Amino acid sequence: MRRFAIVFAALLSATIVSGTPAHAYGNAFFHTQHSGNRGVEVLAIQHLLAHHGQAVPASGVFDAATAGAVRAFQTAKGLGVDGIAGPLTWAALTPTIRPGDSGEAVRALQIELNAKRRLNLAVTGQYDAATTAAVRAFQTHAGIGADGITGPNTWKNLVWHYDYPDFGTGMCDQDPDGNGTANWGTAAAIGQLEQAARTFAASGNGKIPVGDIALEHGGDIPGHASHEVGLDADLWPIRTDSAQCSGGRITWRSPAYDRAATRELVRAIRAAAPGHVKLIFFNDPTLISEGLTTSYANHDNHLHVRYCEAVHPSSLYTC
Repeated sequence: MRRFAIVFAALLSATIVSGTPAHAYGNAFFHTQHSGNRGVEVLAIQHLLAHHGQAVPASGVFDAATAGAVRAFQTAKGLGVDGIAGPLTWAALTPTIRPGDSGEAVRALQIELNAKRRLNLAVTGQYDAATTAAVRAFQTHAGIGADGITGPNTWKNLVWHYDYPDFGTGMCDQDPDGNGTANWGTAAAIGQLEQAARTFAASGNGKIPVGDIALEHGGDIPGHASHEVGLDADLWPIRTDSAQCSGGRITWRSPAYDRAATRELVRAIRAAAPGHVKLIFFNDPTLISEGLTTSYANHDNHLHVRYCEAVHPSSLYTC
């Protein structure tokens, strides 16, 4: 944990602007994934498990079958057997792969590149010219050796790099603090938020307005005391006219505030990430009394969702 704390401090020491090379994140770390997580990282793990002979459905959900396959893999590799994909398990899962290779590990690579660099590579499992070019571009972006080979450092930097949400899943992009596309988050945070949006969309109460999550490579973000590690997301409460994406932001005290729909939103957020929602700040006293949200100053007009990981450099983000 001490080593993680040092890494975390190093990552936060530089303010990094979206779209610029992140030259210092060679000190990146593997985001720990375990039961209840979902998203691109989990999907990559499932393909990597298949590469090592532990095939599970590639669902993007860290379910019981995935946990069992991780345990079997850990046993085979002589690792601590806990069913959690932490740094040592990630390191063992990620083989060095090169142009011309093929298989499930290449699929995992292509999935990661598509998410982290907003690409549209065909997920063929073939380490072809397009994949090689994308790897080189990512290595240049990350400030590491651009040789087109995906080795340990490239895997670690790629897994650490933040993901960007698909707003087509039932969200709309709001920018109350003028931070542009500050919608990047860890793959688990993004995957879990997207699933909550899909669930909430079925309620017929409109889309979820998303404020800031984080900058592409984390770091200090104007207007926020947190939102630096890709695990905090600001969402707006739901309106009675379902026009929260166009009718303006409201507080829980507003006549236009829809408590029932906002309650459904909170429940969808928690259900999409069981065991991985650290807290939700929002000052509606009824939702607080129901144990759904927590009171915090200046959170009358938005929900602050904090996701967590089984192991994280900061205890604020540890489940």
